[in-house]
Order: sequence, then C-alpha cells, then structure tokens
Amino acid sequence: MESTFSWWFQSFHDSWILIFSSLIMIIFLTLFILKKRVYCNCEICQTYINSNWKIQFDNLCDWYTHLLQKSPTHTIHIHVLGNTITANPDNVEYMLKTRFDNFPKGKPFSAILGDFLGRGIFNVDGDLWRFQRKMTSLELSRVSVQKYAFEVVNHEIDRRLLPLLASVVGKEDGILDLQDVFRRFSFDCICRFSFGLDPKCLDLSLPITKFAAAFDLASQLSAERAMTASPLLWKMKRFFNIGSEKKLRQAIKIINMLAHEVIRQRRKFGFSEEKDLLSRFMGTINDEKYLRDIVISFLLAGRDTVASSLTSFFWLMANHPEVEAAILAEADRVIGQNVQVTSYKQLKELHYLRAAVYESMRLYPPIQFDSKFCLEDDVFPDGTFVKKGTRVTYHPYAMGRMEEIWGSDCLEFKPERWLKDGVVFFQENPFKYPVFQAGVRVCLGKEMALVELKSVALSLLRTFRIELAQPHPTPRFSPGLTATFRGGLPVLVQPRRAPS
Repeated sequence: MESTFSWWFQSFHDSWILIFSSLIMIIFLTLFILKKRVYCNCEICQTYINSNWKIQFDNLCDWYTHLLQKSPTHTIHIHVLGNTITANPDNVEYMLKTRFDNFPKGKPFSAILGDFLGRGIFNVDGDLWRFQRKMTSLELSRVSVQKYAFEVVNHEIDRRLLPLLASVVGKEDGILDLQDVFRRFSFDCICRFSFGLDPKCLDLSLPITKFAAAFDLASQLSAERAMTASPLLWKMKRFFNIGSEKKLRQAIKIINMLAHEVIRQRRKFGFSEEKDLLSRFMGTINDEKYLRDIVISFLLAGRDTVASSLTSFFWLMANHPEVEAAILAEADRVIGQNVQVTSYKQLKELHYLRAAVYESMRLYPPIQFDSKFCLEDDVFPDGTFVKKGTRVTYHPYAMGRMEEIWGSDCLEFKPERWLKDGVVFFQENPFKYPVFQAGVRVCLGKEMALVELKSVALSLLRTFRIELAQPHPTPRFSPGLTATFRGGLPVLVQPRRAPS
C-alpha cells in the first residue's frame, strides 16, 4: 500500500512538473513570437516593411514619425497593438478638449502604470484626478509658492550645479555626463520644493542613490509594458514573478520605502503651511498608499521631464553655436554682463531664450507620446473611425516633424519661428504644440518648469563653454516614460571667460 501511494505521489509530482515546465515554455515562446510582431499589418505599414528600399531607424519614435508622415491624414492604426496614433492637430484638439470625456486615460492604461504610479494624478480619471488637480492648481498659483520654487532652483544652481561643473574644468578626465547631472539637479529641486526634503544628489561626490536607480528602472519597465502586444503577457510574467516583472516589483519596493520615509519625516517634524506641496495634501489625506502615489507622481513630473528637456537643449546648443551666441547677446543686453537673474520679470524679458527652449522641446519633447482610451465609438475630424476600447495616442515628437504644421524647414532648429517680428516671443496653438499637453489636462507646472529650464540654461551658458565629448549626429533614446539619451550626454566643460 505504501509503495503504491509513493508511486502515485511520484507520478503526480512528475506530471505537475511536466505541466508547469510546458506552461513556462509556452509563455516564453509566445513572448518571443509576439515580440517579433511589433509591426502593423495595415497597408501603409506593410508597404514600408516590404519595400525594396530599406530605411534604418535608431529610435522607435522616428519609425512612427515616418509612418505618420506617409499617411494622408497623419493618423495610423497599429493593429497588433490596438493603437490609433495621430499627429494631426485637429485630432489632438478633439481628444483633449472637444471630446475630452470620451478619451480618458482609461482602465487599461491605469493598469499598465498602476504598480508604479498607483492613483497619482497622471494615472487616474474622474474624482481622483479632479481632486489632485484642484489642490495642485490652487497651490501652484500662489505667489509665495512661486517665490519659494524660484529660491530653490537658484540655490541649487549657485551652491551645487555651478560648483560641480567648475570642479571638472581643466581636468584630463574631466568628462561629465550632463544628463546624469541634470537628473540629480531636478531630483534635488523637486524633493526640496514638493516635500521639504534635500537628498543632496548633486553634492560634489555625486552619491549614487539606489532610489534614483530604482526610479529609472521602474519607469523603463513600465513603459515596456505599454509596448507589449498583449496585456496578458506582462500580467502572466507578473503573476509568476519572472523576468522584467520581477525586476519591476523589486524596483517599486525600493521606491515605496523612500516614499513612505518622506511621509514619515513630514509627520514627525510637522507640516509646513507656506512651502512644500506634500504638507498641503497631508492636511486632507490620511491614506498612506494614496499619499505614496502622489509623492511618486510629483517626482515623475518634476525630475524626469525637466532633466530630459535640459539634456536635449544642451545637445542642441553644442551643435548650434549661433543660437548660443544669440542667447548670450540677449542676456548681456537685458540683464548686464555681471548680474544674475533675480526675478521672474527678468526671465520673461529674455524672449529669444524662451524661443530657444520651446524650439528645443518642439524637436525633442520630454514626453514623446501620450495615450488615452476611447470610451465609445467615435470619429476623428480627419475622418478616422475610432472603435470603443481603442488606445489612442497623440505624438508630439512626430508632430514637431510635420511640414504641414511647421513648414518645409520643420527639421531645422530655428528659435526665430517663435518670435513675432523677430523680437517678441509668441505662443503657438497648444494643439499644434502639445508638449505641455493641452485642453483640460494642460500641465499645471508649465511655468515653473520653464523658469527652471531658463534659469539653468542661462547660468550654465554664461559661465561655461560646454562641448560634446562624443559628437553624434542624432540622439538615440532608451525606452522609458520620458525621453532619455542612450549613453547619457558626455561633455567637456571650459570656462566661458578667462579669470580677471
């Protein structure tokens, strides 16, 4: 009897192992096959793929741009991803304003970023979104808050950013990854402004924090979820805790530790009524996990987008010395050669600098595309039918490269296109330039981000001469929720003016 039971148990055990192993093999085979099928089977995509002439693209966003340029309506549908993508300003306005309620972020998108962003403002709709937006809007519009943000940025520039770059001047191995520097800078700024916390990532020792690494990894892996042909694939990997999903879970665990520590410290030392944003949210929210989601959303908005914009801007400056010279000439004329920017008013008078920043983000937006989901069957202004449940994406990166929008010189870096009569900056139609989104969900931190971008740009350009250590014709991007230069931005730093 005992031997019979042992035999039965062993047979059952062996059968279970065989079934489980077969299941794992099927999963990975499916992942492999679908990974290869990241193309569209519509006519325009098949024409591109099967054509005799072959075009090599370093970036996925350039491939999408190519497809959108070829489409008569500048709208395409990637069948295997169930994704309708558009670079048509009329469609963008329809999604973000006219039919805003029919194109929410949607449950499928919220599921993709749910483990990382939770119920933060970038990942929710309805009452949760309205509450966070109202709270943030009220606080960011306060003069005291704007003044505090200006102080934080300038303190970080004067006490850390400029000394760090000065420390590598003249050194034989004085190559600095400017993208890494900007990430540290923006991380310090957003933590001090939003949480009253100073992580000191930009100290001269350039400490490596496991949190920053975990944040980068979580952003990358969450973005890869969005590019998976079927949500079932990443959900199965998450269920079995394998591969990229295992790495994502580990990264989010580290992120949660820091977020909860930030909240704990705020509670321990009391709230700041006049300064950091977290204190204001904590005055009305007791849910620890909800507060964690708000913390992560602030970090994503204030760190990655600013760092991405600054990286692209200085890459363009290194390749366009005539624009750099025009910025410096304007600064000398408006604020004098030896005077630092001391107010919003001075920054607003630098029209050419603002034009250069906008032009930089036209070509290299920090968020290259943004997706919504269609609630009910709809039709875009260009005649494209959008089926209920379809993912719909507008593509700022591609829109910046459309001749119909920007003219035959759309691929050129020309800040002058933003100047009326060549002198005064003017704002283009936001649906033509949705870098800060547009309509109901327009970015609340837009003006503060511009202050940060212009302050850093002006301070560094007036103090140093920055050259690329490894020149390359076009940037190559790594996967992520924001545009990231693959390999960073290695630069050589020299003083702008010889010491007197």
